[in-house]
Amino acid sequence: MPTNRFAHPRAPGGRAALPVGLLAGLLALAAGPPGAAEEAATYFRQNCMSCHTIGGGRTVGPDLKHVAERKDAAWLEAFIVNPKAKLDAGDPYALQLKEEARGAIMPPIAGMTPEIARSLLAFVAAESALPKSQFAGLEVTDEPFAAADLERGRALFRGGAALANGGPNCLSCHTVRGLGGLGGGRLAPDLTKVYERLQGRRNLASWLQAPATPTMRPLFVDRPLTNEEILPLVAFLEEAARAGGEDNAPTQPTFLLLGLGAAAVGLVAADAVWRRRLRAVRRPLVGGRHD
Repeated sequence: MPTNRFAHPRAPGGRAALPVGLLAGLLALAAGPPGAAEEAATYFRQNCMSCHTIGGGRTVGPDLKHVAERKDAAWLEAFIVNPKAKLDAGDPYALQLKEEARGAIMPPIAGMTPEIARSLLAFVAAESALPKSQFAGLEVTDEPFAAADLERGRALFRGGAALANGGPNCLSCHTVRGLGGLGGGRLAPDLTKVYERLQGRRNLASWLQAPATPTMRPLFVDRPLTNEEILPLVAFLEEAARAGGEDNAPTQPTFLLLGLGAAAVGLVAADAVWRRRLRAVRRPLVGGRHD
């Protein structure tokens, strides 16, 4: 499938715009600079590749290949350390990035330092120089998914099929319209329209490779989804989005009523059991006093 590359807008002087999403993959670096290329690769894999590729085209965020060639090192470093400061100062380049991101503003990362920023930029530059980066991304075709892919994705989502690396099934935290019964979990968002929110297969697949939310990252950092699991899940979520609507399973009040009902049944059962046991103890005591 031909690579759909991101056409970077050009800034004055022939330089292309820095991707606003660059910092999305830097969260783990706040703990300290990577000591080796392998460590930097781990940071990128766990925190950046959910939104970015290096040479694989745009996904959720822009392609980061040759990002260091789009603006001078001092500007890049300052922007990574404190992007809001650039915006507050009215920097035209930063304002352009905000406009391209539809108003999204990159927040500062706690603990970010110039040294950490330089470490990541050096890693991205090294990967950009390769014929093909290890972070070129997962290839997803536009061909229709087979019925078997949809069924496999449904089974993986609901937990009917275990994930290869031992991660939790999606149903534990999420729901999708049409699951039946009580639906799925309510801890995390309804995923019925996640295919639309992430704007297509490739973005969704990239996100599933390394979920970067505070809740999902710890669960999947050491137990990532495999490509053989990602594609069926994309097929299932694409079909869910096409069906439309939101999850129509029982809502939280229904679960509350069910919980209260179960608690009441449990109390009645416990009362019946303990009442007989107390009588069995009381009768000999009372009879002994009468004797």
